[in-house]
Amino acid sequence: MENNGTDLPQQRPPIMHSKFATWRSITAILTAVILAGGIGFAGSLMGNGFAARSGNAITVTGSAKASATADNVVWTLMAQESSPTVSSAVKKVESTVAAATNYLVKGGVPADAIETAAIGTYAIQQYVNGNQTGKVLAYQATQNLTVRSKDVGLIKTLSNGIGALLATGANVYNNGPQFYVSNLATLRPQLLADAMKDAQSRAQAITGAVGSKLGAVLSVTSGPVQVTAPDSVDTSAGGMYDTATIPKTVTVTVSVSFKTSK
Repeated sequence: MENNGTDLPQQRPPIMHSKFATWRSITAILTAVILAGGIGFAGSLMGNGFAARSGNAITVTGSAKASATADNVVWTLMAQESSPTVSSAVKKVESTVAAATNYLVKGGVPADAIETAAIGTYAIQQYVNGNQTGKVLAYQATQNLTVRSKDVGLIKTLSNGIGALLATGANVYNNGPQFYVSNLATLRPQLLADAMKDAQSRAQAITGAVGSKLGAVLSVTSGPVQVTAPDSVDTSAGGMYDTATIPKTVTVTVSVSFKTSK
């Protein structure tokens, strides 16, 4: 295509080399370098922190136990009688409670150590094919007697001999006495101290086997108190309290984290 001399020559856009543009580029580069370096440094600190926590510490469990003897007992008996009428059911249960009280007092329990609850009554309904017919078959009356004593041996003897009372025709339910240890608050501090020593001994054995040294305690968590029968191995996450036996074993555990070093 010919150029008739009327067309202007095509010009390229000017290239900008201003100081402002150059400074902006340098600033952006420096910012990126500083940011990258900061992230790398922070990541290094985080990595070292986690490594120190996982690699320079050991957590062990220590335990301690002691024998204890119950020195308090609570024994509840329930008298229960039924009759065609409410009044006769109440009279019968009152007679049964009187017989039970007499058995306890003659056995050596002070009268003021026996508590009697209020009498409760309810109707025994007739059911046919799982549905109430509206007919009352009988009325039942119940009353509880509770003995609280420190003479645990006496109460155990009376509980074991309750057959003599039942042989008279008294309708009494015996779920057995509940035996408690009153000095747990005194036992616990010493047991915790012994459990800490046990944890330290275990930790020293483990770290010594791999050529490490045991350092300061980082944290301690105590577990629940387990009060069990002497020959029991039962435990509970929330703690256990066996009330069926007079002799008991009290056990405590601690979880201890120690700092270690090479």
